[in-house]
Amino acid sequence: MTAARLRSRRLGVTAVAVAIAIGLGGTATTATAATTSAATPSAASTTAAKVDYETWKRDVKAVIDQARPYVEERTQNPGGQKQAIVLDIDNTSLESDFKFSYPAPAVDPVLQLSQYAQSRGVALFFVTARPDILTLPTQFNLENVGYKVAGLYVRGLGDLFMEVGAYKTAKRVEIEKKGYTIIANIGNSATDLVGGHAEKTFKLPDYDGQLS
Repeated sequence: MTAARLRSRRLGVTAVAVAIAIGLGGTATTATAATTSAATPSAASTTAAKVDYETWKRDVKAVIDQARPYVEERTQNPGGQKQAIVLDIDNTSLESDFKFSYPAPAVDPVLQLSQYAQSRGVALFFVTARPDILTLPTQFNLENVGYKVAGLYVRGLGDLFMEVGAYKTAKRVEIEKKGYTIIANIGNSATDLVGGHAEKTFKLPDYDGQLS
């Protein structure tokens, strides 16, 4: 077998593993909704059929357009704080449902906001429900599309028995214990955002759970 074919097969296996992990991450139990900033979904997104890609992109951009001026203002004078933004991964940082590939492409508005925040000294932390077996391919994917990863939190064996919202809250507490002030928490599910430990939350669309 040639080296090129072997590499292709390995990437294919990794893509399947990532897809399985996305499915695992989408089985979160319902949590109490956090107070979030979110745009009203486009009319097409309220139908019973799965939302289309262009509608999703417009709705994501609408939310990030709200987040940008807040991040600009909040980072203008950090006052000596170590600032951080916490991001979910699937359909928040990476296009998991619409671009079924590995490496998955970045969600462009989120990437642009993240890169701007990093230019102002903000650290990016990623908290995902993906299992820890996918730590390396997940980090590679994030860095490959342009994110600078200050920390990546995935679910270990013990975390699999926790409700997802509680697990993600616990990881934000860990980030705060490292001395960071979490100025924004961005995700597309209520379980990404509940539990506090972030100054402001921004909820991207998931259309009542249609997206992982």
